[in-house]
Amino acid sequence: MNISEKLASEFQIKISQVENTVALIDEGNTIPFIARYRKEATGGLSDVTLRDMEERLAYLRNLEERKEEVKRLIDEQGKLTEELKAEIEKAEVLQRVEDLYKPYKQKKATRASKAREKGLEPLALAFLAQSERAASKEAAAVISALAAPYITAADANIEDAKRVADENEAVKGACDIIAEMISDDAEMTALVREKTVSAGVIVTEAVDHEEQTVYEMYYEYKEGISKIPNHRVLAINRGEKEKKLRVKLSAPAEDIIAAVAENVITDEKAAVYSLLMETIADAYKRLMAPAVEREMRNMLTERAEAEAVKVFAKNTEKLLMAPPVSGARIIAIDPGYRTGCKVAVLGETGKLMAYTTIYPTEPKCDITGTEAVLKKLIEKFNINTIVIGNGTASRETEEVVANFLAKNDYDVKYTIVNEAGASVYSASKLATEEYPDLDVTTRGAMSLGRRLQDPLAELVKISPKHIGVGQYQHDINQTLLETALTNVVENCVNRVGVDLNTASPSLLSY
Repeated sequence: MNISEKLASEFQIKISQVENTVALIDEGNTIPFIARYRKEATGGLSDVTLRDMEERLAYLRNLEERKEEVKRLIDEQGKLTEELKAEIEKAEVLQRVEDLYKPYKQKKATRASKAREKGLEPLALAFLAQSERAASKEAAAVISALAAPYITAADANIEDAKRVADENEAVKGACDIIAEMISDDAEMTALVREKTVSAGVIVTEAVDHEEQTVYEMYYEYKEGISKIPNHRVLAINRGEKEKKLRVKLSAPAEDIIAAVAENVITDEKAAVYSLLMETIADAYKRLMAPAVEREMRNMLTERAEAEAVKVFAKNTEKLLMAPPVSGARIIAIDPGYRTGCKVAVLGETGKLMAYTTIYPTEPKCDITGTEAVLKKLIEKFNINTIVIGNGTASRETEEVVANFLAKNDYDVKYTIVNEAGASVYSASKLATEEYPDLDVTTRGAMSLGRRLQDPLAELVKISPKHIGVGQYQHDINQTLLETALTNVVENCVNRVGVDLNTASPSLLSY
């Protein structure tokens, strides 16, 4: 596979653009640098396209490496035919490569491997040949005649592991070999996978029908694999992880077995016809169905996680790229109940001017004292904006502030800001280094105010996954999430740019 040609075809760009971009990536240049300063080399590709290309490049290179490894491993067994080599080389996805490698992969002891040790593989091949016809009444005699040479004589000097006691053991061992051959066949696996995706259904039920949980809609639920939305996949996965739901995949077994049989049975009047049909059913139910179910569950989860990460990334970008509010002199309030609401007063540049605590909420409900503090701070520092965090006690605090502004003639507006991650920042090493003399609650209130003044500069101090702008963030692949969100922050910082004289170390790190 020529990777440059494939990328050019997929992204519908010139090969020269691909080759130049790949060379820049291989040199260790970052995507923002390439997008901003190497437009002449890439043909003006956007940072989004460059990220997608970088990801696709890594996949294709990994695919080629795996192909070479699989060919080497099969060749070491002396089983790499030209036909198999060609099939591996034209594979376009890793799954196809693994399907082709499956028959040659070293396995733990299986029923089939034990049967092979007993010398029953020729009998299995004789059954598959379907060379003798017989009426159903005479089929048993034909099978007995085929199996007879493989039964170990009672007085034979042979170890127990290689001994075949009787006809039943011979036939059963041969059928186990056939079942594994069908299960290992790449084309059969692809057929079962296709049928399962098109007609399979995810079925869920409650572990305890009497228990009331947030998963009640999934207590008796089923939906097609090809139709189930990503958010439901993640919800079902969480319910299963919390042991509230049982989940299984249901597929039309009879139809799938019939489809496989069409590729195995060459003569319906063969003496071994019924035996082979039983073996095909065993191959599907015992070996193929469980493996494909695991694969389908993994596929659905990976797809759902990828979509969730995209939503996270998009929402994070919106937060980071929110326009800064210039000239804002702020009272930032981090609401609370028992310990009160922490207040930080910020100047136009974000400098801390004063801090205190007010108690407008339960249990003190000191409305008079709160209004007195607000009045004093507004007049002393010429405040024009009040910022309220959207967490615990936010609604009650907002009501007090709104009533206060309504009955006083101040040119002051208030707004609600997302406080996700503020507590993480306030207790971080970075916050301690920036404000060693302040407690964590005051640092948290400061962070809320600065999010309004300059969202990007403030939010880059927090790990992007703690900003909390999506569902199921703790259920999905954390490495995937961290990488995607870090890329978003990097793109945003480099798109906006920084002032070297005033930018924080956190901002410059991107």
